[in-house]
Amino acid sequence: MEIKLNQISDILQEVEVNLNYDEITKEIDEAYMEERKNIEIDGFRKGKAPIAMIKKLYGEAIEYKASEKIATKKFWEVVDQENLKPISTPQLTDIDFVAGSKLFFKIQYEVKPKLELKNYTDLEIEKPIFKLKEADIEKEIDYLFKPHVKYEPADQVVDKYFRITANLQKLDENGVAVIGQRSENMLIDLSDEKVNLQIVENANGKKVNDKFSFNFVDEHYHGEELHREEYRYEAEITKIEKIVQPELTEELLKKISNDKVATLDDLKGMLRNNFSEYYTKQSDEIFTNSLLNEIVKNNEFTPPPGYVNTVHQRLIEIEKENAKRNKMPNVDEKAIAEYYKPRAEWNARWQIILENLAQHENIQVNDGELEELAQKESERTGISVQKLVKYFKDSNRSDILLEDKVISFLKEKNKVKEVDAEEKIKEKKEK
Repeated sequence: MEIKLNQISDILQEVEVNLNYDEITKEIDEAYMEERKNIEIDGFRKGKAPIAMIKKLYGEAIEYKASEKIATKKFWEVVDQENLKPISTPQLTDIDFVAGSKLFFKIQYEVKPKLELKNYTDLEIEKPIFKLKEADIEKEIDYLFKPHVKYEPADQVVDKYFRITANLQKLDENGVAVIGQRSENMLIDLSDEKVNLQIVENANGKKVNDKFSFNFVDEHYHGEELHREEYRYEAEITKIEKIVQPELTEELLKKISNDKVATLDDLKGMLRNNFSEYYTKQSDEIFTNSLLNEIVKNNEFTPPPGYVNTVHQRLIEIEKENAKRNKMPNVDEKAIAEYYKPRAEWNARWQIILENLAQHENIQVNDGELEELAQKESERTGISVQKLVKYFKDSNRSDILLEDKVISFLKEKNKVKEVDAEEKIKEKKEK
């Protein structure tokens, strides 16, 4: 087998392969055996005709048909032999097969380009710091206690800790009822922060059979244009219930905490730790994403289109699998594809930058690190280290470890500018 590698461009390579006929006889014979299964010749049962007769009658057609499949197989043998790294579906661009003589073919494929990276260290990246508030703790406690509250009949709403049942009637701009726009027996928890604030305020002081009005404003974007619509309603209260919080017994506290705490103070302490861990994780994720975005922005280039398409299709398939797992019917594949277009291009660019950065900074993942990870997993799962190492290699776990190491390197080489998360959100809203 003669092999020639051609560099067509910085993202496109080509391999030329010359094979003597005797180097592909095994694959040719396999092609005859496969075709034999479907061939009927008078005097023989289907799939039982002699190979010699099949060769005589159909040999040229069968071998020409097989030549393209053989070329693809041999290409992947060359990939392994020459350690080539195609990143998208290879394309057969030329084939010359002469039965009994030779097989010549050319295949082109995309590769990750070599980049002259710049501006990936000594950057100042903002990291939002989320401040834990006692109100967050109280809100979470209310949420945990919610399934255990009781409701007592009441004559009048005196604060937000009430639940009302009401009939809602939509009104036009003149205050006239809109026919067909009435909802009966709507249950409204006035303590729920998602409830329209006007309902909470205007229901206060009302009794059964009293009425009150409120407005609902819907704001949504059509493209970049903000649309604002205001709706008017009248509510008629048909039932009032007072929300009674449960008694904070040790039994209840253990139940809502999965036996982790037995006192209210311990519950607050546990929630405080949970929030702190969550906020720390969120801050770190936002900082990491901002850092990578800045580096990708600083190193503009056009990624190979076939590779972008491969990444795009992978993202779509992952989303479809998630929808299937969550039993979500009627998935809009077209909408999913449109949503993931920009993300696919960004991911393709980042993966190429990642590989170039790892090579430039000599960041690697060695077998010892995979074995160390396998040892930990083996102790946890009982699966042998050897099986886990093989699985890690087959599933490209080393690529995940390499990305983790590159990101750790980037975090060490760039500066953190801590900013108040609430102030940052406020600034964005004002803009």
